[in-house]
Amino acid sequence: MKYLHTMVRITDLEASLRFYRDALGLEVISQKEVPQGRYTLVFLAAPGDSAAQVELTFNWDPEAYTGGRNFGHLAYAVDDIYATCQRLMDHGVTINRPPRDGRMAFVRSPDNISIELLQAGGARPPVEPWVSMQNVGSW
Repeated sequence: MKYLHTMVRITDLEASLRFYRDALGLEVISQKEVPQGRYTLVFLAAPGDSAAQVELTFNWDPEAYTGGRNFGHLAYAVDDIYATCQRLMDHGVTINRPPRDGRMAFVRSPDNISIELLQAGGARPPVEPWVSMQNVGSW
């Protein structure tokens, strides 16, 4: 058995690419439009780790999706949790659970999917401004 990918339905392809690709830093592995099914698939992965992919499914016909929090979350190990959170903030992303402990943070995608960020190799020393930041919303 081999893990292939996790699929997340999205409502705005460009907003989701700005989040997953530009802010979070994932690389687009492939993108395919399927006119007969009226949807677009985009597969992304962390740089250097194309074996673990997330599939964004954009249905062309508007549809309301509920239960995003019931999905749980996607999780990524990052080399520098502080730099990653700063890059996300620079892209306008709210840090819902800041990395006060130097180890873990949570953000949400444009479709309200929770993303967990974990410091690779153990926690970094706690530093400001992260130590003083409070949680925002739910994560």
